[in-house]
Amino acid sequence: MDQYWPLVLFVISASVTPGPNNVMIMSSGVNYGVKKSLPHLFGIAAGFTLMVFLAGIGFGSFFIDYPLFHDLIKFIGTLYLLFLAWMIATTSNVSLENQHSKPFSFLQAALFQWVNPKAWVMITGAVALFISGSSNILSDVLLIAFSFFLFGTPCVCIWLFFGVGLKKYMTDPVHLKRFNVSMALLLVLSILPAIKELVVSYIL
Repeated sequence: MDQYWPLVLFVISASVTPGPNNVMIMSSGVNYGVKKSLPHLFGIAAGFTLMVFLAGIGFGSFFIDYPLFHDLIKFIGTLYLLFLAWMIATTSNVSLENQHSKPFSFLQAALFQWVNPKAWVMITGAVALFISGSSNILSDVLLIAFSFFLFGTPCVCIWLFFGVGLKKYMTDPVHLKRFNVSMALLLVLSILPAIKELVVSYIL
């Protein structure tokens, strides 16, 4: 592939911008700290990389052939994200040191990628832009997946450590309440394009 650096720039710009993964990992950093959030972080990295690979080798074509199924996944994902936003907004009464609080597990975070609208947009864009169409498609797909793992994961880490940096200001329950509500609203804003697309397709 002769477009490696454009691919890297695409991965970084797409991965560092606000989205469900970044909002949720920052919220996890505030509420649970780095150590408890690591399975969540690794689940994002592994799950997203696997999605890139499967989409690149042909899973994406399934959604092209059966767009209704793709829209169903987006609809389920949107509902799930709205539920998660509500859960984040209502965690304000949970102490930061509460041992009964549980962040996302590795498997939960990995499986979440499949219902993350922004993840599908990023993957579709990367596959469409950076697969050369030559007979060596597998190597192109592996390079794209590896690039997301290598450069995308640190972008998510930035959000985690930003959340951890805010933790010292969140010992006040009022501040924690305001932060979690703000993160919930940001999560909802991040899925508005997906909601708009569904509304335009099936209601308007």
